[in-house]
This record gives sequence, structure tokens and C-alpha cells, in this order.
Amino acid sequence: MAKSKEELLEKLSECVLEMEEEEVVDVAEEYIAAGYPAFDGIMDGLVDGMNKASDLYDEEEYFVTDILLCSDAMYAGLEVLRPHLPESAQSGEKPKAVIGVVEGDTHDIGKNLVKIMMDTAGFEMYDLGRDVPPEAFVKKAIEIQAPLICISTLMTTTMIGMKTVIEQLKEQGIRDQVKVMVGGSPVSQKFANEIGADGYSVNAVEAVKLAKKLLDLA
Repeated sequence: MAKSKEELLEKLSECVLEMEEEEVVDVAEEYIAAGYPAFDGIMDGLVDGMNKASDLYDEEEYFVTDILLCSDAMYAGLEVLRPHLPESAQSGEKPKAVIGVVEGDTHDIGKNLVKIMMDTAGFEMYDLGRDVPPEAFVKKAIEIQAPLICISTLMTTTMIGMKTVIEQLKEQGIRDQVKVMVGGSPVSQKFANEIGADGYSVNAVEAVKLAKKLLDLA
């Protein structure tokens, strides 16, 4: 008996969470063969599993090695699903975004998740990595004419660097041309408001929705 869409989405999520790199390919192929939309499979299946893995990492139940194996499984599923995305999601002019972890912080799992999600959703991502000086975000945004900067941190001591990025955008006279999204476990909507950021997202899935909304792509 054919599995329902919900059952297959749950299985995709579970395969990522359980690091089942080979099984996720079979499930993804079954999902596509059943005629279900690839984008939902990615976001509500693979990404959902990666978000759960990220939560376990935050709770110190999963370690970096576990997260890497989960991401391997997610990428294996992506290889199957991505070719079946609508043409508009694969071609044409992609909105550009600069992403990185603010200076002083080397925790990049959350940033990597957001990057993967936004890349899958059709953004052209420029990843500056971790421990990124504020001026590097601004310099890159100017260089590639990106309308969006995404900054994350997991440390309260480095959060002020997010404000510095916004201040430097003002100094360059381009604050009104570049939207700034912030995220990470110590960051909140209140903090985002205080530093003048354009938006805050609580996880990778919400980050994609927010990015589209900020750039009027939703």
C-alpha cells in the first residue's frame, strides 16, 4: 500500500535525524515517484530532520560528528529531490545574500543550516564562514550588490558585532539598500529591534520565509 505524503515526510525527517544516508535516498525516490512536490519534501522532510538534529545538538545529546552525519543524509536526499524543483527555483536571476557568523564566534552549525535552506529555496548564498569581522559583511554586500545580509551567533559576548554591521552599512550610505537578518540562540526579536535589524528568525525554515518577505519574494 502506497504511503501518504505525511508518512513519507516523516520518514525523510527520521532518516536525516537517524543519519540513514542510504535509506533516505530510497524514501526520497519513493516520495517523488508518488508525485509529491519536491520543495515540501525538502523543507518539511529533510530540513525538519536537520532542525531536530540541531535541537539535539543544542541540548548536548548530539555532537558535531552526529550533525555531520545528519547533514550527509540530508544532502543525499537533496540530490534526489532538487532536480524535481519547479524550473523557477532552479533558473533565472537568483536573489543574492551574504551569510556568516559574527566575529568572535566559531559556532556555525545554525548558520550552515540557514545557508542550505536558503540555497534550496533559490537564493544565491555567499558564505563568509565563521568569526567574520563586521566590515567583511559590508564589503561583500557592496561587492556583489546583495540586498540581504544574514548574521548569526551563539554567544552573547559577540552579539554587539551585529549592531556594528548595521552601523557600518549606515556609514557607507547603503543601509536602505540592504536588509539585515539576525539569528542564533541568544538573539531575540527584542534584540533585533534594539539594534535596528530588519528581521529575526528562530530557525532555518523561518529564516527562508523571513528572507522572502523582506525581499518581497513571498
